[in-house]
Amino acid sequence: MESSRIVGALARYTNDFALAEDVASEALAEALVSWPRDGIPRDPTAWLLATGRRRAIDAFRRRSGRDERYAVLARDLGDGGAVTGGPGTQREPGPDADLLWDPDRIDDDRLALLFVACHPVLSKEARVALTLRVVGGLTSEEIARAFLVPVPTVQARITRAKKTLAAARVPFEVPAAADRTARLASVLNVVYLIFSEGSSASAGEDWMRPDLAYEAVRLARVLTRLVPDEPEAHGLLALLELTAARFAARTGPDGEPVLLEDQDRRRWDTSAIRRGREALSRAVAVGRGLGPYGLQAAIAEQHDVAPSVAATDWERIVLLYEALGRVAPSPVVELNRAVAVSMAAGPAAALPIVDELVATDVLRGSYLLPSVRGELLARLGRAAEARAELELAARLCGNVRERGVLERKAAAL
Repeated sequence: MESSRIVGALARYTNDFALAEDVASEALAEALVSWPRDGIPRDPTAWLLATGRRRAIDAFRRRSGRDERYAVLARDLGDGGAVTGGPGTQREPGPDADLLWDPDRIDDDRLALLFVACHPVLSKEARVALTLRVVGGLTSEEIARAFLVPVPTVQARITRAKKTLAAARVPFEVPAAADRTARLASVLNVVYLIFSEGSSASAGEDWMRPDLAYEAVRLARVLTRLVPDEPEAHGLLALLELTAARFAARTGPDGEPVLLEDQDRRRWDTSAIRRGREALSRAVAVGRGLGPYGLQAAIAEQHDVAPSVAATDWERIVLLYEALGRVAPSPVVELNRAVAVSMAAGPAAALPIVDELVATDVLRGSYLLPSVRGELLARLGRAAEARAELELAARLCGNVRERGVLERKAAAL
């Protein structure tokens, strides 16, 4: 939960991204040994930060040519990391100890962490993978599932990214206004992917990871304050707020998924809907037209303001998906458009769109395509074919909860 704060603070002080993550990991390893023996510190985060900085000092001590930086870090350490007693014994920081970061700078540290991870010297794939790993806290396995690539590929991207940042001597800082635009698209994309993993977990026992999603919402709010004239920053915030507004109704008492048509809309967060609509209005007010995130937010708005699935303005949603497909074409956008078409004009009108995606094989390995095709076939009365598609979708789905929904739908046929 605190990893990005710790890594961000250590990176700010060491100005070495890879070293910061390494010493944070070493601090955790030390905690796993000493805490069971000596007890959990009053402030575990401060303990980890102080220990991480000591590890950084040790690393600088071992590096030739780093004497000056080591001296600065050692001088700053002060009482916050003082060691008393025998080996392995550590004194907790006092109330006035230098704990490496000012709480008011936490946002700056995390934002700097985002921009460093999205530096132009890295490929797009490396930027996304590194930020999801370091800022979002996702495992390599989760990132691999999100991008439908092997785990070793993700691990290699992250390793190369760290080495590239070190070789390029990328400073740990939020870039100046003139340099932000080039990196903003990657930052927005990463925040969006973090939210996506939180709102619909790619694997595991839980259908959702709300803490991860709400962290993405918080980061999106920070971004809108940093770049208030960028419509896509406001569009992304609108999308996240409008989607998160439905979280409370998306799971039942035992954590089981509740589909949109079965949700109690009285449980939707009306304040989040209001915030989302305001952010969408700000995106429009900038005056350059809605981009991909703004258009997705406009679609989410249609769901949030409708009293029921049947009363939703599906024709407008189809138009919005058509616009989104022109601005940011992708197989997933086309699949979502097919769902909207099925609601607006019936499953027979949507099935050819889905069959075209099957024929082009652009979503190989994704459970989404057979899931949607199975739903359409079921509505057309083709039960045997629908059951086969839903069973295939269940086999491809990595999330236990969502797999259960697909299996129950197949069994009902």
